[in-house]
Amino acid sequence: MRWGIAATVAAAAVGTGAAVLVVGRKASERMVRSAGAARDRSGPVLVRSLGAGRVTFTRTPVSERPGRWAVEWGEDGHAVVEEVLHRDDKGVTRRLVRAERGTLAPGTEVRFTPRVYLGDPASALGLPFAETAVEGELGAMPAWRLDGKRGTWVVLVHGPDADRAQSLPVLPELQRLGLPALAVTYRGDAGAPASPDGLGHFGETEWRDVEAAVRTALEAGAGRVVLYGWSLGATIALHTAARSDLAPSISSLVLDSPVLDWPATARRDAARSGYRGAAAELGALAAEGRTGVDLADFARLADGTDLRVPTLVLHGPDDPVAPFAAARRLAHRRPDVVNLQAFPGGDHAALWNTAPDRYAETLRRWLTPFC
Repeated sequence: MRWGIAATVAAAAVGTGAAVLVVGRKASERMVRSAGAARDRSGPVLVRSLGAGRVTFTRTPVSERPGRWAVEWGEDGHAVVEEVLHRDDKGVTRRLVRAERGTLAPGTEVRFTPRVYLGDPASALGLPFAETAVEGELGAMPAWRLDGKRGTWVVLVHGPDADRAQSLPVLPELQRLGLPALAVTYRGDAGAPASPDGLGHFGETEWRDVEAAVRTALEAGAGRVVLYGWSLGATIALHTAARSDLAPSISSLVLDSPVLDWPATARRDAARSGYRGAAAELGALAAEGRTGVDLADFARLADGTDLRVPTLVLHGPDDPVAPFAAARRLAHRRPDVVNLQAFPGGDHAALWNTAPDRYAETLRRWLTPFC
């Protein structure tokens, strides 16, 4: 019924019959394909000048945002900048933390991204780890394992715009707390088995891969498990906690920028691909149909109906992908288990970048009782 109504409404805007189906399919394409490398979060910013430990950019909302960010350029240029030191009509000067790859020079066009750390836990942070694998129903899925003295393990689930490196900023805090960690992949990731239909399913199938990671942790000696996810990875963690037979072993959830209002996020994603209005609605419906997302089940998940463990929700009020209102509604419905922490100015799944110190302290306070 929803498809029929949307098609009727959209017909005047995009044509009829096959044309409507084509538009819906095209608008849904980015949503249903398994993600690879992280997508750029900004357009280019120009380097105006450089000095000792500082770099000046053209003044834009991106170059002014607070926190710690990477700037990337060319094939592999990569540097890290922190707080704004000065701003005027001519530009924004930020502290230059390090320039790891390539050469920054005046006139270089750079992109701001959250990828402050590159590589693996050893190369990026000097943390010892083991490259291992989780055996899931589709086969072996690569994972990083970091040991710790505690009996509670943290299973880290990246979002669709990233890979295991998304977990790197929080690993030092987990290590300080003595918590073993397993940063996992799931179907469709590089090195992991492909989904049988080649599509992502917004957690409807991927949660079984995370369940396999929980099983791996338990078999390795974990007493309890904390699930920690970003964006759709946070939603997958919710699915796992609600649907897995291993749920009694899950003691807590940490959800960074969780996707809780799937239709709204799907429409926003279609709009970011250039489809708006009726075409964006068609894209959302096409994604629902192609992947088999159960919206009734998703709504139950987003309302916290089956939520049984303490849950920390980290979210940005201005999140351009996952509406903050959905996180606020979850916290309102389940104040007994949900602690919502807002990060003003935070980009989607990049809240740590906006306020690294506050993020780490919030995480430390939350996880300490579960150690």
